[in-house]
Amino acid sequence: MKKQLVTLLVFFIAIAMKPACAQKYAFIDSQYILDNISEYKAAQQQLDQLSISWQKEIEGKYAIIDKLYKDYQAEQILLTEDMKKKRELEITNKEKEVKEFQKAKFGYEGELFKKKQELIKPLQDKIYNAVKKIATDQSYAVIFDKSGDLTMLYTNAKYDKSDEVLASMGYKAGSKSNGAGDSKSGGDSKPQGGTEDRK
Repeated sequence: MKKQLVTLLVFFIAIAMKPACAQKYAFIDSQYILDNISEYKAAQQQLDQLSISWQKEIEGKYAIIDKLYKDYQAEQILLTEDMKKKRELEITNKEKEVKEFQKAKFGYEGELFKKKQELIKPLQDKIYNAVKKIATDQSYAVIFDKSGDLTMLYTNAKYDKSDEVLASMGYKAGSKSNGAGDSKSGGDSKPQGGTEDRK
């Protein structure tokens, strides 16, 4: 769910009046930032609980359908054509109902999607605003997000602003044991595209 919960991919804040050689670059790890926000953890737990509850309800509905089908298979030799059609229609309608229920809960723009938007988007907006302020105050031309689809072949922890973003939002920095801010190829090195101050 993490990939789906993170919509911050790349933040471009251009400084039009400065020459390219004076532009500065940095990066963040928005997933690392979210993981260190208590409200995000609480929201994730709430979403997981909803998902589990709805999934159990769906499984229960399919169990009922399975029983109806097995009963029909066992008894159809004794049923008239009209009775068969009635039983078949009952099974078909229940299958349709459970599929509609599943779509309403888990489909695109379903209840789970809307709940994610309600709980997670405000946090993502806070991160964006914090990043924008840091970029503006410190004159960064571009701040990349290494947790998104953008491939960061090399990163240098010196230019990782994730903890600074957390601090500006009033949160404590967490552990970066999973590699946030470190080079994916081992050791610190320059990020792809010059993720460092260019003066």
